[in-house]
Amino acid sequence: MHMWMVFLDFSSAFNTIILQHLLRIITLKNFDNYTKVLGVGFATWQVGSRTKPIFVMSLNDQGTICMKSQSAFKTTEVKFKLNEPFDKTTADDWKMRTVVSLDNGKLIQKQDWDGKEISIEREISDEKLVAKCIIGDMVAVRMNVKE
Repeated sequence: MHMWMVFLDFSSAFNTIILQHLLRIITLKNFDNYTKVLGVGFATWQVGSRTKPIFVMSLNDQGTICMKSQSAFKTTEVKFKLNEPFDKTTADDWKMRTVVSLDNGKLIQKQDWDGKEISIEREISDEKLVAKCIIGDMVAVRMNVKE
């Protein structure tokens, strides 16, 4: 079975809540500390802390997943296939090597740059997309709901 079919099958809740829907942030926990550990500059942090981007995820017929974050400040988009490493540029213009996989019902995004490793674990809980962002022992959580 193709990995993208596994992506579609792995959780009907994920498909219903996420695919082709606009998601808005409702909760941020520990992001101030998380961005400090990342080394986000003060000006970027100021703008980012006031921005509440909309998140959209889609999947095309060839198995390419698209994740887009849209805000008045900046829109970023990344396209990838599961388990295939790719280069990504963040909203802060950091260039990093990234791979996204499925593990126990979670979409796991691993990113490496400048000797640092970040992990973002996305899963559905109570009809919310919960993204746990991890760098070292620092954990931040972002929750999104359908618009």
